[in-house]
Formats: sequence, structure tokens, C-alpha cells
Amino acid sequence: MIGNLNHVGVATPSIEDSVKLYRDVLGATKIGEKFSMPEQGVWVCFVDLPNAQIELIEPYGDDSPIHGFLKHNPAGGQHHICFEVDDIIEARDEMKAKGARILGTGEPRIGAHGVPIIFVHPKDMGGVLIELMQKPEAGH
Repeated sequence: MIGNLNHVGVATPSIEDSVKLYRDVLGATKIGEKFSMPEQGVWVCFVDLPNAQIELIEPYGDDSPIHGFLKHNPAGGQHHICFEVDDIIEARDEMKAKGARILGTGEPRIGAHGVPIIFVHPKDMGGVLIELMQKPEAGH
């Protein structure tokens, strides 16, 4: 069911500081602009790699779900991994049929790539928060 690894989500208290790390220490050369996603409570910035992306996420607002993560991991760290799927509804239904819990309402929402996403509970995924995203079309 899962396709390509699309990105690894990294929670950070400061996207600007994290960009410096990926650029100055690791040598990343393709780094997008920081943008807000208030409906998800995050600031986002993508670091493009040859085979995937790093999604830097920083809290946006007091209700950001990233605050809880950073409370336990003040320096930040790996938050989730994201795989592409051909059909998000089919993937959601298959996950539920296999006993995995979908976070939130269970309905897909639009993610940072502009396509529908869901998150699968880490307790059902070996301790890893899994994001499934509808495969983006060319240009996304």
C-alpha cells in the first residue's frame, strides 16, 4: 500500500536555527521559505534532498500540537515519517480495517503539500507517528 517516502517531519523550536544546521553543517542547498499552517498549528519549511524532503515544523500559536512534543524533546527531533499513497481514502479504510487508529476526526485534511493527509497513531505503528499523504501530482 505505501509508496515512496515523501518526507521526515522534524519538530523544532526554531526553523531558522534548524535551517542553519541543514544548510551550514549538512550542506543542504535547496531550502524552501517558511510558511504558516494555522489550521494545523505549525510553521513549515521544507529542505529538499535528492530522494525525499525534511519537513521542519515549529509551533504556531498556543494550541499547536508541537508544543507537547517539544515539552518532552526541548531541542526538537524526529516527529513523524510520511509515505505517499495512491488513494488516501482507500489507505485510511485499509488501516482502520487492520485495527490502526487514525488521529483526529479520521477524515483526511489538507497537508503542507496541498494534498489530503492522515496520521496513524504511533501506538499502532511500532512507536512511530506515520503520516500518509495522497501522492502529489507533478509540481507539488
